[in-house]
Amino acid sequence: MDKLSDRVKRLGYSQTFVMSNKAREMKASGIDVISLTLGEPDFDVPDNIKQAAFDAINENYSHYSPVPGFLELRQAISEKLKRDNNLEYKPTQICVSNGAKQAIINVLASIINDGDEVILPTPFWVSYDEMVKMMGGTSVMLPTSYVTDFKITAEQLDEAINEKTKAVLFSSPCNPSGGYYTYDELKSLAKVIAKYPHVTVISDEIYEYINYETKTTSIAQFPEVYEQTAVINGMSKAFAMTGWRIGYSACPEWLAKACEKIQGQMTSGANTMAQRASITALKTDPKEYRYMIDAFKSRRDLMYDLMKEIPGFKVVLPKAAFYFFPDISFYIGKTLKGTEIRNADDFAMFLLENAHVGCVGGVSFGSPECIRFSYAASEEDLKEAMKRIRELLLQFN
Repeated sequence: MDKLSDRVKRLGYSQTFVMSNKAREMKASGIDVISLTLGEPDFDVPDNIKQAAFDAINENYSHYSPVPGFLELRQAISEKLKRDNNLEYKPTQICVSNGAKQAIINVLASIINDGDEVILPTPFWVSYDEMVKMMGGTSVMLPTSYVTDFKITAEQLDEAINEKTKAVLFSSPCNPSGGYYTYDELKSLAKVIAKYPHVTVISDEIYEYINYETKTTSIAQFPEVYEQTAVINGMSKAFAMTGWRIGYSACPEWLAKACEKIQGQMTSGANTMAQRASITALKTDPKEYRYMIDAFKSRRDLMYDLMKEIPGFKVVLPKAAFYFFPDISFYIGKTLKGTEIRNADDFAMFLLENAHVGCVGGVSFGSPECIRFSYAASEEDLKEAMKRIRELLLQFN
């Protein structure tokens, strides 16, 4: 008898972790691998945030917190949303979770029934489709390309929504493309969504601060869809707190209560010391952490110049986050050094095995013709990685 559930058999492994683990194995065997796979800032947590965590330990914040998080943290999130996004959310509308990933799962678990459809503009973060599967839903993928800066149009969205559509899930700024939707683009999407009150928008804004051009707009800012929108955010990217596992959702009251109910039966409240430290992070002027974003921008500009010299790459300058997502369709269908390149995953493995540079293929991002590089790495590593790839691919051009 098969002991595994159909649910777990439907799920795939995260391609991000598959490639990062493969790179680690090669490195452990003595191969000089440069891994540009994981979406994780390479900075340490700022000292004032660390001190707040030490203080929380010394003040004995070692007991259960309320399921949706400490009231002081939810108040700090409420103030941050007002300060940075002009959004009004009461603490009762906020649920603090074990990372933004759990915040998304809470929302999906609250609204999705078997057979419901969730619209995913491509490319999307690798876990979105798997999360939808876990909840018994079906993903409807709306294709984009580098030509459209990896963004859907209002017309595309309108054509995709039907009576089975339960949610639209996207990130802006986007992992993996590094793009974001402008105010006017979100306004046009909001007009469409407002026509369908049975649809919930799940707006993943975890890369909000890492924007090199302007202030990020949240689709929840448009009054016509405020009551249909779940805003997702967290501490991992802007504050380099990936391992601290603090994310949150800000939702209409009815959805916030449902998220609290789900979380109460799964994990209860998030880590208490990390919650206390997050209060300090959110109350600090964002300019104090700007040095990380400035460093990412410098690396982006460097990598863009280098990547433009790689034959067969079609690359768009990312305006946010810390990823490049070049189109490598030039190589699909070719055989390189005995390796048949059927899609971007094959090409990513080819680069790892032959250039010893780790990246992530785009199949699990919904874009099988693209690959993702993280530039959350030193400039020396970025220069060497692009040099290796260029020298390898010049052999086939």
